[in-house]
Amino acid sequence: MGAAGVTALTLFLLIAASYVTDKGLDALAHDEEVSIEVTGKQWWWLVRYHGQPESRGFDTANEIHIPVGATVKLTLKSTDVIHSFWAPALHGKQDMIPGQDNVLYVRADRPGVYRGQCAEFCGAQHAKMAFEVVTESRETFTRWWDAQLAPAPPPSAEEQEQEHGQRVFLAGPCIMCHRIAGTDAGGRSGPDLTHVGSRRTLAAGMLPNARGFLAAWLADPQGVKPGNHMPVTGLDPPDLRAVASYLESLK
Repeated sequence: MGAAGVTALTLFLLIAASYVTDKGLDALAHDEEVSIEVTGKQWWWLVRYHGQPESRGFDTANEIHIPVGATVKLTLKSTDVIHSFWAPALHGKQDMIPGQDNVLYVRADRPGVYRGQCAEFCGAQHAKMAFEVVTESRETFTRWWDAQLAPAPPPSAEEQEQEHGQRVFLAGPCIMCHRIAGTDAGGRSGPDLTHVGSRRTLAAGMLPNARGFLAAWLADPQGVKPGNHMPVTGLDPPDLRAVASYLESLK
């Protein structure tokens, strides 16, 4: 009898805790301030910010910015296989299933940079599918949002290498997959590169965002992440350095 009573009490406490937690999550949903759509791909993250009005929305990749103290709605999707969104410092895991939208509500209590990871085996480079969540003050977040809405800065006349890099980028196959706002590059199958120079990492968290690593990624993406959908560009060294310089300037 004693064991049955303890079991019943434990179950009751668990039910009560679940009820309180669900009520708290429901309250978070009603306080939603920022809406972000995150789509898992093999093997990177498309991050889409919903603006009010809609024209204030934009796309980025592999890096999620949120304001401290705000309730953020994350709508989680997949376009290929099952992925799992996991930012341990902010929330538990949530699957991303093709044809089904799942939702997480998160709120950060302090500024910082938190690493996230795909937590569901999704193919050969599953372990190299990371992301970062950057939590910052509301003022910093607002400035970041406004900067993301601006088109890519054009190379200055003094930066001849960057000018050359832009010409090479726009004349090659890069524009078939990537978009750079303010240019003729309008591809949608790969990450938006409008402000790629301002991101902290490359290749979904695999490389620091610096010119040497960027050039290495452009020269041999399969060497960093075998099986990814970015082909070898075949650029000669001067063109490769120029494109890396141009992309680094996109901040």
